[in-house]
Parts: sequence; C-alpha cells; structure tokens
Amino acid sequence: MIWDKEMETIKREELQKIQLERLQQTVARVYAKVPFYRQAFDKAGVRPEDIKALEDVRRLPFTTKDNLRDNYPFGMFAVPKQELVRIHASSGTTGKPTVVGYTRNDLEVWSDLVARIVALAGGTAEDVAQVAFGYGLFTGAFGLHYGLEKIGATVVPASTGNTEKQIMLMQDFGTTILVSTPSYALYMAEVAEQMGINTSRLPLRLGLFGSEASTEEMRREIERRWNIIATDNYGLSEIIGPGVSGECHLKQGMHIAEDHFLVEVIDPQTGEPLPYGEVGELVFTTLTKEALPLIRYRTKDLSVLNPEPCACGRTTVRMEKIKGRTDDMLIIKGVNVFPSQIESVLMEMEGVAPHYQLVVTKKGYLDELEIKVEVKDEWFTGRFKELEALEHSITQKLQSVLSLNAKVRLVEPRSLTRFEGKAKRVLDLRNNC
Repeated sequence: MIWDKEMETIKREELQKIQLERLQQTVARVYAKVPFYRQAFDKAGVRPEDIKALEDVRRLPFTTKDNLRDNYPFGMFAVPKQELVRIHASSGTTGKPTVVGYTRNDLEVWSDLVARIVALAGGTAEDVAQVAFGYGLFTGAFGLHYGLEKIGATVVPASTGNTEKQIMLMQDFGTTILVSTPSYALYMAEVAEQMGINTSRLPLRLGLFGSEASTEEMRREIERRWNIIATDNYGLSEIIGPGVSGECHLKQGMHIAEDHFLVEVIDPQTGEPLPYGEVGELVFTTLTKEALPLIRYRTKDLSVLNPEPCACGRTTVRMEKIKGRTDDMLIIKGVNVFPSQIESVLMEMEGVAPHYQLVVTKKGYLDELEIKVEVKDEWFTGRFKELEALEHSITQKLQSVLSLNAKVRLVEPRSLTRFEGKAKRVLDLRNNC
C-alpha cells in the first residue's frame, strides 16, 4: 500500500517545483523569524531573494547541533512559545540537550509521515504494533505511536524494559509488528528463547527498526531469530523524528519524504556536495516545519543516495543504510575504523553471538583496539583449541577487512551488557590511560 500516492510517485520535475517553492518560503521565514539565521545569512552574504533555484541552497550556511545547543532552549524556534503543543529533546549526554518543538500542524505532518513509512514497510490497519521504544523526551516512541494510530493499527505502548513482560504481551495481545532498536530486538529474542518460547509460532510478522545503525548481517540475524521481515527507518529529532525515510518491502534503500525534506550529500571534510552514488554526510533542509525549521542541518550520518525510481512504484530518492557517523569513526594507528565494519565481519562468523564491545585504550603514543566478542552457548564448551581457532579466524578476517591488527577476546555467553535503547558498542578509555 502507498500511503500518499500523489507525493510518493510524483514526477521529479513536479517534485522539484514544490521543493523550490517550499524552500523559498522556509528561507524567507527563518530570515524574518530566527535571529540566528538572519545573522548567519548576512555573514554569508545571502538573502532570501537570492534563492532562485534548488542549487542555490548551497549558498546557505550549514546548521549544526552546536548551533542548537548554543541557542538552548528556544532560540532557534520560528514561532512564539504559545504556538508550541509539544517539546522533545535529545538525551543531552554530552551537555545541554538539543530541544525540538512542534506546532499542531507539525504534529499532523509528523503523524502522516510516519504513517507513510509504516505503509512502506507493509503495516496495515489490521496490525497490532508493540512500541518498545522508551516514551519520554526521545522522539522515537511518540513518533511511531501516532503514525501507527494514523494508519489504523492497534498500538501497544509497551515502552522499554521488563523484557519478559514484553514477550508475554506479544503472546497475549497477538502482536504482529515490533517497533524497537535492532539491538533490543535481538535481546528480546534471546530472552524469549530462554523462556522456552518458539518465536516462529508467535504472530509477529514485521519489524520497524530504527534509532541506531545496523548492518545487513544484523538484519538477517533478527529475521532468523524472530521469523519476520525486518525493515529500517530513519529520522532524527532535529529534523522531525522518525518519518524522514523508510524501506519498502523490497528493502532496496529507504525512501526519503522529499516533499518535506531537501537532502544533500557532502564531503564531511570540505563541505562540498557529492554526486549520487558516493558516500558522504547527509544534510537536510526542512521544507514544511513550522516550529523548528532547519537549514542545511549536518547530521554526521554517512550514506549514499540513489535517485532511480524503485520497483515498488515510488519515485523519491532512496538512501542506503547508515554506514557510520563522522563522530563514530575511530582512528587506530592511522587507520579509519567504523563499528559497522566490525559488526559485518562478526555477524558472518560461525559460533559468534550478535553481541560485541569495542574497547579503545592508549599505549604510549598509539591507540589500541580490543574487540570483546560473545560466543554462542554451544561453542562455550571448554574445548580451548576450538575457541583459539575461532579467535584466530576472527582476527585474520578483521585484519583483511580493516588492515589493522586488533586484539580479539572471546567472552562468555550473556556476559556483555544488553541495551533497551541505543546500543553503546564503543568504550573509549583513552582519556583514562
């Protein structure tokens, strides 16, 4: 089912006309309403009337998360506080959170966009959807909740935690859609198996996963453990929350809601635009947001754009799975390493459980990487030669992929921390050395 056939199958020429009109309106509004943007535009020597074509967006300055924090809490808003009907915020683990707000119309648009990604994945009004995101200032739970309701699905707002109860609710309520992070979906499957539940006999058929990057290997493991179709969706609080893009049943990239978001890919080092097909940092400009319109917001997420129409009938640009973040990249002995590269290797190895941790330390002037890897129960039998062979095999495979000799340490089943929200795979101890 296509939720908004007019916009999801629109011809590119018509879409670009809509995008340009909305871009011009947004630029004029932020220049008039947001002091930060007026100052930034003036410094860059550009005025709203200079935006005559979509390519002119490149004349506008970037917006960063630091800009939002510097204007905490409401300095970036384009409407007075009395027009806000909802406020969300990031976790703020590295200082002040980034605050985002919504007008009543923003919430309507948000719900509609999430309904779009639910329909993309194959969700319908017949489904029972269990939302295992944490409810609160985090946008994920409420975003998916209202979008699922919009499409007519029955929503179970389970939130995170109490995993055995989550499994019970799945059984008793007949849950058909699971909404969670990929890592929590794997942990839930592990708990279900410990409870003696055959997950393939549950009515669960579809997973809507987001909030953290995951590899294709992780997807296949989730699908195997739950006997479901696992789909990705993408969003970030600063732009709107979930609803920016999502996969259709073909799983050939996430369709971006281009009538609401103008997307670019740039070289993260130079800021220069990159052509379709090249890996770069995603940059979004909101085209319809009222409370918090953002111009050229740098996401730090690395991906690739594909402009070709999809076999599902949709014509909007698709983005590949997030390959990593510019701020997640580890530089070990001069080699650039992304956790996703390591995950891809580990998930292909026989005997390895889908749980790992990267520990970064400093020895003298050099950084050292240790990879803790859980082994499956059937491999943790005390036969040390087999474990040594597995450890050696992982080390050799990582060496060939990363061009880096990392230390691999096998650990007992269920010994690494499980996460109900975003998984924290990297433990950086360099400042403690």
